[in-house]
Amino acid sequence: MYTEYKRIKMNVVVFALNVAAVVVWCAPRRCEPGDEILGRCRASDEDRARCTDMMLGYCDDMPYTRTIFPNLLDHRSREEAEAGAEYLLLSVVESLLKGECTPDVRMLGCSVLAPRCERDRALKPCRSSCEAVQRSCAHAFEAIEMAWPYFLDCDRFFVSDEEGCYDPLEGLREKEEAVLASVSPEEPGTIIQFIYHTNAQMINILKKTAAMCPDIASTYSIGRSVEGKELLVIEFSSNPGQHELLEPEVKLIGNMHGNEVLGRQLLIYLAQYLCSEYLLGNQRVQALVETTRIHILTSMNPDGYQLASSEVEGSNDPDSEEGPWYNGWITGRANAQNLDLNRNFPDLTSIVYSRRRTRRYRTNRIPIPDSYWSGKVAPETYAVMKWIRSIPFVISASLHGGELVVSYPFDFSRHPLEHKVLSPTPDEQIFKQLARTYADAHTTMASNETDRCGASFAGKGGIINGAEWYSFAGGMADFNYLHTNCFEITVELGCDKYPVEEDLYTGWRDNKEALLSFMESVHRGIKGIVKDEYGNGIKGASISVRGIRHDITTAEGGDYWRLLTPGIHILTASAPGYTRMMKKIYLPARMQKAGRVDFVLKMAILEPDVDYFNPPAMGTYDRFDPFNQFERYTRSELGVNGEERQEKPWWWAYFAQSGISAPTWLLRNY
Repeated sequence: MYTEYKRIKMNVVVFALNVAAVVVWCAPRRCEPGDEILGRCRASDEDRARCTDMMLGYCDDMPYTRTIFPNLLDHRSREEAEAGAEYLLLSVVESLLKGECTPDVRMLGCSVLAPRCERDRALKPCRSSCEAVQRSCAHAFEAIEMAWPYFLDCDRFFVSDEEGCYDPLEGLREKEEAVLASVSPEEPGTIIQFIYHTNAQMINILKKTAAMCPDIASTYSIGRSVEGKELLVIEFSSNPGQHELLEPEVKLIGNMHGNEVLGRQLLIYLAQYLCSEYLLGNQRVQALVETTRIHILTSMNPDGYQLASSEVEGSNDPDSEEGPWYNGWITGRANAQNLDLNRNFPDLTSIVYSRRRTRRYRTNRIPIPDSYWSGKVAPETYAVMKWIRSIPFVISASLHGGELVVSYPFDFSRHPLEHKVLSPTPDEQIFKQLARTYADAHTTMASNETDRCGASFAGKGGIINGAEWYSFAGGMADFNYLHTNCFEITVELGCDKYPVEEDLYTGWRDNKEALLSFMESVHRGIKGIVKDEYGNGIKGASISVRGIRHDITTAEGGDYWRLLTPGIHILTASAPGYTRMMKKIYLPARMQKAGRVDFVLKMAILEPDVDYFNPPAMGTYDRFDPFNQFERYTRSELGVNGEERQEKPWWWAYFAQSGISAPTWLLRNY
C-alpha cells in the first residue's frame, strides 16, 4: 500500500515537472536588440516598441510625424541616435557639401535614423529614392574625398516598391514641382551662374554635370598637378568612355597658364550648357554630341590658378565698388615648379627644320628624343602628353588670355634668330581655316576695328601664324601636330587675363558660338576605314595627300579623319606588309559633312630595309619615358601594406573633436 502511494506521488511530481517545462519552453523569448526587426523573436507587450513623436531636430521636416526606436541602425532611443556619428553627419552635411544635395541627403539619412512608423511598426524607405539621390549626389562626396555613408547603402537599408516602402523625399518633390510649375515657359532653359570657381568647386561642378547627364557625359582623370590637384576631364558623347568607329574626337583645354582664367570659366560653362541643352532637346547640341566625342580639360594648371586667385583683391570686401581685380601680370602663370607649361613640351619643330630637306621626310609622328627626358618635365605636361597619345584627337583648342586673336602652328620660327617670321606647317590652309572658323564666329575677334591690346593685327581678320606673332619652342600646339594626328589652335580670349566677375557673362556671350562652331568644324574633309582583304581594320596605316608632307595615321579600328580644304586631292593609303592604294577625290566647297573614303589593302611582301617615310636614326614613336623616371606621376603613393596612403581630409576635424567614435567609414580606401 505504501509502495503504491509512493508510485502515485512520483507520477504526480513528474507530471508537474513536465507541465512546468512545457510552460517554460512555450514562454516567449526575450528579444535582444535588433532581433525583432530581423524576425527572430516577438517582444512582449511590455517590451514592444511603439510609435513615438518625431523629436530629432534635424529631421523635423520629414513628410511624417511619427517614428520608432529601435531604428534601422538599432539605436534603442532618440538619445542614442543623437549621440552617433551618423546624426552628426546629417547636422553638418549642408556645410560640408556647400549647400549641394541638401536637403536630399539629410532627409534620406533621417529615413534610416528616424524611420516612418505606422501601427507600431517601422516602415523602410524606397530603394529607388536612395538610388536617385546617390546618382545625383555621389560626385559631391567625391569632391571632398568622402566615402558614401554606409547607412545610405541602398541595398541594405532600403527596399523595393513591391516590398512596401515609402518615399522619404515626397514632401520635397511636391515643393520642387510647385516651383517648376511657377516658372514661365518663356524663361531660358539653361541657367548658368557666371561666377569664378575654386578648384574644388570646379571638380564638383564637372562631376555634378556628368551625374545629371549620365547617358552622354562622364568624367575621368588624366593625372595630377605638382601639388596633387586632379586634372579632371569631362567628356560628352553618345557612348561616353569609348571611342566609336568613325566618330571624331575633339579636345578643349583651358587655364594652361594659371593666371589666364577666362578660358577655364568658359569651359565650365560649356560643359553645363551641353548637358542642359541636350536634355532640353536643343537639336544642334544633340547632333553635335551624338556625332562627336568631346573632351574638356577645364584647368591644366590648377596650382597656378590657385596662386593667381590669391592675388584677387577686394573679393571679400563688401565696401568695394570695383569688385575683384587681378594685381599681377605673371603671378600664377607657371606651375608649382615655376615651369611655363607652354614651353615644357618636346621641341619637335627644330627636328623638322633640321631635316626638312631630306627626301621623303614627313612631319608626322615625330618621336620624342631621349634627351628631352633628361630635363624637367612637369607632371601636368606628362599627363597631357600621355592623354593625347592615347586618344585619336582630330582638332583641339587651347584657351589663353592677354590678346584677342587666334594663332596656329608653327609657333617656333623657322629662322631661330628672327622672331617674327611666318613659319607655316604643310597644312597651313587647314590651320587658317580652323582659326577663321573660331574668329569669324566670335562677336568681335574678326573685326579689324577691335582693340588689340597693344598688338597690331590689322588686316589679318583675327588670326595669325604663331611664329609670325612671336616665336617660342616647346609649345603644346606644335607638339600636337608633329607627334599626333591632332590640329591644335591657340585662342587668346581678350586683353584681361583675369577679368572682373561682372565680365564673365560677356565673355561667354562672345565665345559661345565660336566654341560650338569650332567643334562642329571637325566634320570637314574626309573620313574612312582602311581594311585588309578580310574586312579587318588596319591600325597604324598612313593616309597621304599629294603635295602635303604630313600624313595621318589610322586608329585602333582602322578609322581615320583627314581635314582638307575644298578641291581635288590625290590620296594614298599604305601600311607595312600591304600594297599601296591611291584614290582621286573631289571635295565641293559647300560640303556640310566629311566625305567617306575607304581603302582595302592587299597583303604584299616588303623588300627588306626599305622605309619610304622616315630616314633612319629617328628613334621609335612608341619610345615614351624610356627610363620610367616620370611614371611616378601616374602612380598613387602606397602605404606599408600596398594600399593607397591617405592623410585625414580637412572635414575630419568635425568628427575628431566631437568625442564620438571615429567614423572611419567616411574615409575613402580605408
